[in-house]
Amino acid sequence: MPTGTNRNVFLLRNRRIETVALGEWLRKAHSLINTLPEEPSSSINALIGFALDKPVHFGISHPEYVLTTAEESMLDALLNRLLMAEPLPYITGKQEFFGLEFKMTSDVLIPRPETELLVENALDWLQKRNNNSLVADVGTGSGCIAVSLGKKLPSAKIVGTDVFYKALKIAQANVNSHGLDGRIALVQTDLLSGIQPQFDCICANLPYISSGTLFGLAVKDFEPLSALDGGQDGLRYIEPLLFQSRSRIKPNGLILLEIEATQSQAVFNLAASVFPVASIKILADLAGNPRLACIEMKNG
Repeated sequence: MPTGTNRNVFLLRNRRIETVALGEWLRKAHSLINTLPEEPSSSINALIGFALDKPVHFGISHPEYVLTTAEESMLDALLNRLLMAEPLPYITGKQEFFGLEFKMTSDVLIPRPETELLVENALDWLQKRNNNSLVADVGTGSGCIAVSLGKKLPSAKIVGTDVFYKALKIAQANVNSHGLDGRIALVQTDLLSGIQPQFDCICANLPYISSGTLFGLAVKDFEPLSALDGGQDGLRYIEPLLFQSRSRIKPNGLILLEIEATQSQAVFNLAASVFPVASIKILADLAGNPRLACIEMKNG
């Protein structure tokens, strides 16, 4: 048999069986993924790690690894899903956020790096205050905000709410996997409806994309519309949450809302009308886009 080739041929019971080296499959995958300019090549490494249950860079470090027929078929199927623009976290069933790994399904929104700005500001504010804070994560989805805060605030109690039971099942799985089932309570409700306690901090990454804008975005094809569509002006959920929060935020509490970049003035004006004596700031993300509304209560 010729040497120096990536494709090995064996004879077994008069059948011709071909096996492919991982390096060869990797080259094929990279040539195909180049048709998706927004998909990073690192996604291929993630697929290999997931399919073969190996470290993420296994394909790069072990190009000589010979794939079984089943492994090659699985990798081809996963690659095809990626080429059809299905988000990688839904394919692998996991996503990293704030240095933690979270279970993902198409029932929940995929956490974005921009949302880490909300977590960072909540942590900075809460860590300067008492250690027994009560925090709300409204529209918790995968639970990524609640869990990230819970891991860094060992004495805090957190309530995560979501109107969708399937989302809460994913959130509960993430709460459990990070050992926070005793400190994070999940409640199925609309925003803060029926929630009685007053909170030190209310966090929310609610649907904020306007319906008209969402219609033209590819994100709508895979991620749950219920986690994206903020209605005609993008404020369908933000506005009622602000009004609900008047009786559920402590006198010196903080409300943090992730917003869409074009909403900054509208959200500022709305917050000022609901909380006329609060200190209101709109913070930019790393790209310089207005991303986070910070509404800090003031006594009196």
